[in-house]
Amino acid sequence: MGAEHEERADGTRGVLGAAELFDGVGIAYERAFGRLPAQLAAVKWLTGRLPAGARVLDVGSGTGRPVAALLAAAGYDVTGIDVSRTMVELAREQVPEARFEQVDVRDHTPPPEGYDAVCAFFPLLMMERKEQVLALRRMASWLVPGGLLVSATVPADVEGLEITWMGRRARVSSFSAEAYLGLLREECGLQVLHHDLSVFTPEVPGGEPEEHLFCHARRPAGGAG
Repeated sequence: MGAEHEERADGTRGVLGAAELFDGVGIAYERAFGRLPAQLAAVKWLTGRLPAGARVLDVGSGTGRPVAALLAAAGYDVTGIDVSRTMVELAREQVPEARFEQVDVRDHTPPPEGYDAVCAFFPLLMMERKEQVLALRRMASWLVPGGLLVSATVPADVEGLEITWMGRRARVSSFSAEAYLGLLREECGLQVLHHDLSVFTPEVPGGEPEEHLFCHARRPAGGAG
């Protein structure tokens, strides 16, 4: 059913890119992952530490809920970015208090003053590992001194693994939990304040448990990240 099961000219057998995949998933993503306890806890942790009117970037903002919606409700200046046109349209409709742009994190131009915080919940998994490293370094560089990066990934030692996710074919790459934490510290120059491994089962028929790694990190107040 659908393009994900069709043989393509390049032989990928319907393996989708991130934009195409999430255009197809749409609001179903929010229904499946919108009540992820560790994510809600991470946003609550963040909102307890940011100054009034803080500038926050939500990378891979999806439908805008729950992350951008919670941040905007807390009074922050929120920008969300996503590669999916469908997701951006949904987010603009559902969270008018925030700004949303259809752009890849690798192409995003931050404001000259940077961000007080960046949220990055699972946006890099469909990139190659080397691209993930560059994206993490970029996000860290956008933080003001003392700024916070709250991120999550699916920890696994895989490169270019083809999977079926929410009924669609995709190719994913990731790092083990230890390697990901090392990237934050060594490649990004961040202080890892907290990390936690948890398991979540998406709220969809036949949903399978996923292991998640959530990390809270800070750019040193001294500057270089």
